[in-house]
Amino acid sequence: MKVNCFHLMSYPHLPRDFTEKHRSVWVDIPSDLYDPVKGHLVYNDYLDQLEYAEAAGFDGLCVNEHHANAYGMMPSPNLMAAALARRTSKAAIVVLGNSIALYNPPIRVAEELAMLDVISGGRLIAGFPLGTSMDATFAYGQTPVTLREKYLEAHDLITQAWSRREPFIFNGKYTQLRYVNVWPRPLQKPRPPIWIPGGGSLETWDFCWDHDYCYCYFSFFGYKRGFEVMKGFWDAAARRNVDANPYRAGYLQLVAVANSDEEAERLYAPHADYFYNRCLHVFEGFFDSPGYRTLPSLRQGFKPSSSAGPSKATWKDYVSQGYIIAGSPKTVREQLEEVLRTMRVGHLMTLCHFGDLPSDIARYNMELFGREVIPHLSGMWDDYEDRWWPKPIVNRYASGEGRGIND
Repeated sequence: MKVNCFHLMSYPHLPRDFTEKHRSVWVDIPSDLYDPVKGHLVYNDYLDQLEYAEAAGFDGLCVNEHHANAYGMMPSPNLMAAALARRTSKAAIVVLGNSIALYNPPIRVAEELAMLDVISGGRLIAGFPLGTSMDATFAYGQTPVTLREKYLEAHDLITQAWSRREPFIFNGKYTQLRYVNVWPRPLQKPRPPIWIPGGGSLETWDFCWDHDYCYCYFSFFGYKRGFEVMKGFWDAAARRNVDANPYRAGYLQLVAVANSDEEAERLYAPHADYFYNRCLHVFEGFFDSPGYRTLPSLRQGFKPSSSAGPSKATWKDYVSQGYIIAGSPKTVREQLEEVLRTMRVGHLMTLCHFGDLPSDIARYNMELFGREVIPHLSGMWDDYEDRWWPKPIVNRYASGEGRGIND
């Protein structure tokens, strides 16, 4: 089992009456709600938290890409990954990811991720999400019905740029390049591991199996919905005769660890409320633009995960419905182990910070999780090979000291 610390970097200073005065935290949120002075402190605090997660025992550090929103302030996850690559030494740098259909030309993604792989000493995992309807269609103006086609073409360009040894011509429908010649090249050969975040689209499953990529199910609405999606994933994998290696799959879960179940509620409940009722306050018209999902996925019945959220739920609702796994270390590890075995997932992404959670509580959450939970999960899938994890070089540069470090 690989356990990763995922950080959304949400804006923690939205006003109490935000949901009454504004229809959405995404796409058309007023820019005057953002204070760059506070933002300076928030960004650096969040980067400190991710660095702390490595020291706490997490295997990887996860960042991702979103636009025009206060839910996740990383329009460029590669900037965050670059900062982490220089300030960490062992954890995988998991960029989940770059919305490759939004880049023109997408070769820019191949170049920046190659740089990150080299700087980090081969610790990069490259994530290629399609992009939410809010980001791709409304914030970046992409035509929904062509988005997946652009995505597939961008994927082919990036992976060829990493693997082909000589300059080549790329003549696609959306991108034409006379010379494709990525400098620098990735350190990992033939390329960094590729993970594909998704919300249950059938085409995403097929894409992962066709290319032997890791599929990562992302939802903030808990393992009960996750059971349904991952059962569909593994059932469909069996029909295609794909092996059931649990490292083919990843899953995102909010966690809140404390000394007791009662303390967990006291520490985390107000910040869970901020997350679900402000950070996920998205206008319904932005969720699922016409043409964004294909007909097979519509027939399957999986709705976009952002549209399945609670309405004025309590802490007990969040916990009982599986949105948050919370409580004492014993409660959390027993529940997580059952969830991960049921879903057959080898890569866990945890949100130890959510909403406006103060830094000291976020670190407390990470420390308890790293000390009391991770050791009980780490050997869960030891009988399987994780082919989707980076293979860094042994003698990596130690920041500021001009020397190599040995694992």
